[in-house]
Amino acid sequence: MTDVRPGQLKIYLGAAPGVGKTCRMLDEGRRRAARGADVVVGLVECHGRPHTEAALAQARAGGVRAVDRARCSYRGEEFTELDLDALLARRPRVVLVDDLAHTNVPGEGRNPKRWQDVDRLLTAGIDVVTTVNIQHMESLNDVVEEITKVPQAETVPDEVVRRAHQIELVDIAPESLRRRMAHGNIHAPEHVDAALANYFRPGNLTALRQLALLWLADRVDEALQAYRSEHGIGGVWETRERVVVGLTGGPEGDTLVRRAARIADRSVGGELLAVHITRSDGLAAGTSHAALTRQRRLVEDLGGSYHSVVGDDVASALVEFARAENATQLVLGSSRRGRFERFLTGRGTGETVVAASGAIDVHTVTHERAGHGTLLPSRRRTLSGPRRVAGPVAGLLLPLALTFLLDLDVARGHLNLTSEALLFLLAVVGVACIGGVASAVVASVTASLLLNYWFMPPVGHFTLGDPNSMLALAVFVIVAATVAAVVDRSLRQSRRSARATAEAETMSALAGTIVRGGRPVPALLERAREAFGVTAAELVEQPPDTTDPLVTAVPAGDDTYLVLRGRTLPSADRRVLAAFAAHVGAAVERARLAEAAAEVEPVKAADRMRTALLRAVGHDLRTPLAAALAAIGSLRSPDLDFCEQDRQELLATAEESLTRLGRLVDNLLDMSRLQAGALTLQLRATALEEVLGPALDSLPPACPVDTGGLEEIPAVLADPPLLERVLANLVNNAARHTPPGGRVLVTASALAGRVEVRVVDRGPGLPAADRDRVFEPFQRLGDTDNTTGLGLGLALSRGLAEAMDGTLTPEDTPGGGLTMVLSLPFAAHFAEVNGARGASVWHSERL
Repeated sequence: MTDVRPGQLKIYLGAAPGVGKTCRMLDEGRRRAARGADVVVGLVECHGRPHTEAALAQARAGGVRAVDRARCSYRGEEFTELDLDALLARRPRVVLVDDLAHTNVPGEGRNPKRWQDVDRLLTAGIDVVTTVNIQHMESLNDVVEEITKVPQAETVPDEVVRRAHQIELVDIAPESLRRRMAHGNIHAPEHVDAALANYFRPGNLTALRQLALLWLADRVDEALQAYRSEHGIGGVWETRERVVVGLTGGPEGDTLVRRAARIADRSVGGELLAVHITRSDGLAAGTSHAALTRQRRLVEDLGGSYHSVVGDDVASALVEFARAENATQLVLGSSRRGRFERFLTGRGTGETVVAASGAIDVHTVTHERAGHGTLLPSRRRTLSGPRRVAGPVAGLLLPLALTFLLDLDVARGHLNLTSEALLFLLAVVGVACIGGVASAVVASVTASLLLNYWFMPPVGHFTLGDPNSMLALAVFVIVAATVAAVVDRSLRQSRRSARATAEAETMSALAGTIVRGGRPVPALLERAREAFGVTAAELVEQPPDTTDPLVTAVPAGDDTYLVLRGRTLPSADRRVLAAFAAHVGAAVERARLAEAAAEVEPVKAADRMRTALLRAVGHDLRTPLAAALAAIGSLRSPDLDFCEQDRQELLATAEESLTRLGRLVDNLLDMSRLQAGALTLQLRATALEEVLGPALDSLPPACPVDTGGLEEIPAVLADPPLLERVLANLVNNAARHTPPGGRVLVTASALAGRVEVRVVDRGPGLPAADRDRVFEPFQRLGDTDNTTGLGLGLALSRGLAEAMDGTLTPEDTPGGGLTMVLSLPFAAHFAEVNGARGASVWHSERL
């Protein structure tokens, strides 16, 4: 049996409802059907829009078939959903599915979300064309709510959309979209004014359009980077302005970051990237970690991203990073080296970057530290070709130049032999800094011969036959070579220390990535790709072909390997790579454990609930039941003769016990329905007077309640019977804790589109630490009397309030006591918002 080719997903992305996504999807289906493909309509929502209905009719006339929807019942209402089983059985070539973020009606084994249905179709090898709006992207949910002030309950994970084979933006100017709305082409006429004044304001539509364009631009950029990586393209494609700023950890970094941010802001969609090369040479000693931390925060505040890369050659690492990120401009600071240092060591990092940058523009920014660096030249881990040549040449020429200077009339006669020997020794040390020990030996021999010929008597003759002269020259050579070796060893130790610092910085950044990242494995792979300067980093289950020198693989746990592709890693980097692999393996294992814990947690919660229920019900159900049975049994006993007053008292006891038992059973049933998501809601405009009276009538007569300020309160959106239950539970709870002679106060106020109902008691109050526990079922916060019940009243009240889009929170009563605040939305306010969002959202969001 051959493997089924996964289907391809095409998404039409829009900035807001009404831009024309569904019509474009139907046109796509009609074109594919005309080319001979088997295209069916799985589900299309017309929302009563004439243009969409006309497009659907044209598609059907063009050969697009339709699959009947699945009919389902939920909470007493009939709905239609995508018939996944019918589509899988028919197996068309292409399926048109509208509204990818839609929430399916629960029950009958259906997937919770429509995008999960689409994923099943793709797995079965069926191509899918679908639609989604930018406000339904999970990563932008809070941003959209901040802009529009309308929460989006239906979202689709970004990763689902990113996996699409094609994403096409359906764009329209905000003014044109508002005209469509005004003409009645999007919503019904009675909702047009509210929509234009709320969700479809010009500012909202402009912001949503920008979000859609930027989100899609990022996806296009990812596709471009993948294409360049697959085809080995290293040149710069100036498709988007990217500005890379190199940070050394010096005080000039703040100036460079701000200058680079201004350059990036001058272009539309410009991107700022800051990079610090974690170096293994002596220059790393000048890095300030505190400055780097401050500059990283500055980069992130300016909307950029910070990167840390390991590289022995700073200039090469900078250029490689810029090319890998397809950067168009590089911003560097002027060299901090002085003129003499530049004279000794040649061109620095900036000049090398300019020479190797190619098509990348390099900006050199002056700063107050320019030209004020250290005097001693820095040396790389291994000597470059020019320095290997310059060392011996300097070993010959520098002693000759010093001899010429000391032989001038100005210097002759003012220095003795000791001073002249020390100057030659200093020249040898300088040569050692340039070319290492071998060059220093050349310089020491040259210097000793010149010192013997020109400065030791008899001047102008070699005195090699004199034992004292020979001893002096030998001691000079030994001292010069020893000093040169010490200098070279010191520089090597400095490089090793810097290498250890660089590795520590990298591991610190790695740990920070794990702590900050919500998705540690992708973050670690991206960090590995950047840190080691490779083109790709991936996690695989089978070891790759290790004969390729550009591929490096290390174990990252059981049957898992971390693979880097793009360049050959030196042995020094492989040690750090092993640490990366260990962290990646640990992150994968933690993810697996988290998934297992998430699967077990609902079972544990259900077990805790059942245990608490059995423990509490054993007493709370038995007591009223025993009282009722005792009263009824006494009345039926033939041996007992009660007067009329006693009979009425026993009947009242039985009635009260059975009423309490019925109320307890109702609470248990409603709590189970809430937890199962099966509670039926019938939301409508409800006046508080309509439900408060029946709620108070259902309470015992001994519950004194005062009400006030309810007449002018607007109607709320609620289910009247459930709101009555909530108010009855709150008032009953307040009366139970009100001291004798006290009264419960119920007031209400309206503010910012919501009504707040306050139930006030003058009881002992509630400690701040118990304000969350009071809403947990099956608890009594230490109470032992049976009148407190199972602790379901407040838990049920909060659950019912949240089901009606409300909140229930406790507050301190001024002067002592507890106030329960029930907040519900205006009925008129919700109708305006729902009109702006479209009628199709109503049912799915109330589920």
